[in-house]
Amino acid sequence: MKNNPDKEQWKTVHKQVVDGGYEVLNLKGYTSWAIALSVTDIAASILKNLKRVHAVTTLVKGLYGIKEEIFLSIPCVLGQSGITDLVKVNMNTEEEALFKKSCDILWNIQKDLQL
Repeated sequence: MKNNPDKEQWKTVHKQVVDGGYEVLNLKGYTSWAIALSVTDIAASILKNLKRVHAVTTLVKGLYGIKEEIFLSIPCVLGQSGITDLVKVNMNTEEEALFKKSCDILWNIQKDLQL
């Protein structure tokens, strides 16, 4: 049996998520309900201190060796204090390199912005 480096099948999950968004758009013509339901779910986790995991945007400096101030959507535990914990996903070498590459791309765009 061959050792599968993607035993969690993240590539398949990613494709399903992307395709699912297009499927909703094609069937309904819009996705505004999905946005409203997501906001409601996030608000409930915070207001009711449910400590559930949501993919929300947060500072990732220090995570996975990132040295710049980059903000990305990653799995976070939400409670009454907002983000209470970050969920560190176990990544193989290739996945971690791709994550760092994404951060580098964002940093190279962001660093020149005059805010």
